[in-house]
Amino acid sequence: MSSAVPEAEAHEHSHADVSGGRLRAAVFGAMDGLVTNTALVAGVGGGGAAPRVIVLAGTASLVAGAISMALGEYTSVKTQNEQLDLEVEKERRELERNPDGELAELIEMLRVRGVDDGLAHAVAVQLSRDPETALRLHVVAELGLSPEDKPSPMTAAVSSFVTFGVGALLPLLPYLLGFSLLWVALLCGGIGLVAAGALSSRFTPRPWWFAGLRQLIFGAAAAGITYGIGSLIGGTVA
Repeated sequence: MSSAVPEAEAHEHSHADVSGGRLRAAVFGAMDGLVTNTALVAGVGGGGAAPRVIVLAGTASLVAGAISMALGEYTSVKTQNEQLDLEVEKERRELERNPDGELAELIEMLRVRGVDDGLAHAVAVQLSRDPETALRLHVVAELGLSPEDKPSPMTAAVSSFVTFGVGALLPLLPYLLGFSLLWVALLCGGIGLVAAGALSSRFTPRPWWFAGLRQLIFGAAAAGITYGIGSLIGGTVA
């Protein structure tokens, strides 16, 4: 009988994008579009506006909001990447000016993570032979971000633009299809919020019903407050 231990076989696996690019922008865009236009429709409708005015206001909100979200995402991600590049260059200069100090820092990083002293020194010396490898290790350890995994500003902008537009369109659909009833529009917005929350739960440990209900509560609160303010202003103006 053979007592040899079978070798472990490597297997491929993948992870979701957690770098803050497409996924974050898509979720944020969809939720913002749904909440913004559901609340807007509730507020304008609560003020007694005609269906034509609600569609006009909602469409203007959709276009302006989608553009604003796209520009905001592009600028924020671009700024984050530029800040990371600046920090990487700062660390690169430090490695060039003070290699011994940076080597000691890398050894300490390994020791803190449970590597024995002798082995930590040997590994740090070997890794430091490649300046780019040493730089990447220092940046990841000190900043918590990898210079190779920067999110794309354009991807974030396009994702936010599209998902905001889709989310903002849902509460307008009944009016566009000829159903000029406020409660139907709010129902569509609520269904969209639950669906968006449930879809986002695929990337989190939360159950779908929890994420969906949470988004519905947030949207209902926004719509309820806006409806009340719209009714108050509408009655005063009238």
